[in-house]
Amino acid sequence: MLKLLHLENFTVFADADFTFGENLNVIVGANGTGKTHILKLAYSTINVSSRGNREAGQASPTKTYLQSDMARKLTSVFKPDELGRLARRDRPGRTRCEVRCQFWQSKYDIAFSFNTSSKSEVMVELLPSSWVDKVPVYLPTRELLTIYPGFVSLYETTHLQFEETWRDTCVLLGAPLARGPREKQIRDFLEPLEEAMDGKVILNEAGRFYLSVAGVNMEMHLVAEGLRKLAMIARLIATGSLVDKGYLFWDEPESNLNPKIIKVIARTILYLARSGIQVFIASHSLFLIREIDILLQEAEFRGLSSQFFGLHLGESGVSVMQGDTVDDIGDIDALQEELSQSDRYLEVGAV
Repeated sequence: MLKLLHLENFTVFADADFTFGENLNVIVGANGTGKTHILKLAYSTINVSSRGNREAGQASPTKTYLQSDMARKLTSVFKPDELGRLARRDRPGRTRCEVRCQFWQSKYDIAFSFNTSSKSEVMVELLPSSWVDKVPVYLPTRELLTIYPGFVSLYETTHLQFEETWRDTCVLLGAPLARGPREKQIRDFLEPLEEAMDGKVILNEAGRFYLSVAGVNMEMHLVAEGLRKLAMIARLIATGSLVDKGYLFWDEPESNLNPKIIKVIARTILYLARSGIQVFIASHSLFLIREIDILLQEAEFRGLSSQFFGLHLGESGVSVMQGDTVDDIGDIDALQEELSQSDRYLEVGAV
């Protein structure tokens, strides 16, 4: 599990620390405060280490592999013109960006750096002694089931401007269904999702996803987008990618969902967190954050280790406030606007 992320001069962050909860982490902020950047950076770092044992051909991490693949991954995920564009540029001259990831198991700890003139290289300052043992999952704001057919092969053979998280997630979506001792746990997770979707997710031999409702397969393109996002989570649970230990990074889970579905999503997030998945979400939805806060008071979720992070933009960059509840992270403009509108609506109705 990721314990600490320390940043110096990374995009909008001059100097920031994130001390994460073991189960659930909620990052809140207005647009432009770096919510997605935090998810992508943590995801990229864990992804590189989790794939190293297979792709580096070495039992233990090496600087040569990590320096090369970390630079490639950051560039493929963030899509800057060159790596140095990710370093903060608030003053003349060269600026050095430093990133340090500390895990609950210190054997995974890693630190690396690059500067504003870096083209495609990073320097590993702290080398982990072991590869991370679980591949992380990243869910972007849009669903990916409708672009899945042929997307991975197209991405790997042509120059597409889609960020690499889309490719990574499509690979996981196409994995075979899990079998064995985990099947009962998977079925317990899937039941409320399939009830909300009123169907089951099917992947046919041609590589197309369908929602099977009462034995009739409906093309995923014809399914409402909110249900497609539920279907994506259901598929990742069914393949075992979101079962047992692991990491889930989800950018704006509430995007294009109605409140009823958001409630299902909130409970699913907490189910996953309770099962051993370390969950990181970025949001500026008051409804979702309140729903999570309400659920955390219920007996089945009360013991979860959770942290809330408020991102605040100032003259010297984005500062971070964190705490055990949403009340500890300061006033977030996006949330305050929703509260203000509710007050104004009630005032108009009272006239």
